[in-house]
Amino acid sequence: MYDSIIDFTLDTISLRRVRATDASSKVTFTIKYRPYQLYPGASQTGEDKYEWYKKSRYGDSADKMNMYVKLMTAYGVTAGIDFKFAGTVANTLQAHRLIQHYQNTSPNGAVIADKLVSSLYHLYFEEEMHPSSHETLLAACKAAGVDEAEAKAFIENEDEGLQELKAQIGEEAGNVSDQVPVVRIEGRKRDVTILGANEVEDYEKALLQIVRESE
Repeated sequence: MYDSIIDFTLDTISLRRVRATDASSKVTFTIKYRPYQLYPGASQTGEDKYEWYKKSRYGDSADKMNMYVKLMTAYGVTAGIDFKFAGTVANTLQAHRLIQHYQNTSPNGAVIADKLVSSLYHLYFEEEMHPSSHETLLAACKAAGVDEAEAKAFIENEDEGLQELKAQIGEEAGNVSDQVPVVRIEGRKRDVTILGANEVEDYEKALLQIVRESE
């Protein structure tokens, strides 16, 4: 049995597909989340998500934004994601701090981090919640099975682990461009790196390559 680490800077659909095959008896894949901020200058208060996308991505064009909404809604349906487009876009630093803390300090850190990320994505993209408010972070911790009192104390102490996190973000910023996500898959014979958004099949192909080369 080969143990492979997947460094994920920012698709886990492809990993679920591979784990559902007999490949799971040959390779154990563990995701390790790396922190990176595409918009580090965003405020913690944030601004309206719909208007931000419309202005910053589509030149304030309502027609282009409507096309984006329709396209992403259709993509979401195929992946079982009910994308919503209201809510707030804001700085994600505190969400990264939470993920890194439990990933690095908990006995089952990889499992908890995976649950935290899945919950944070769900709350932001489907429930229209702020990406890093105390309310959102605590809800993600509950979904991940983290002790509520422990989580609340960590979330409220916003400086704990912050300098280490910023150092990690700086390191990742030097390793990647704006082509996120960045997925690095550790292999027995060679590592595979995939830059930017790709089709699920591309990630699945890379994972199966690691499985074949592990034998």
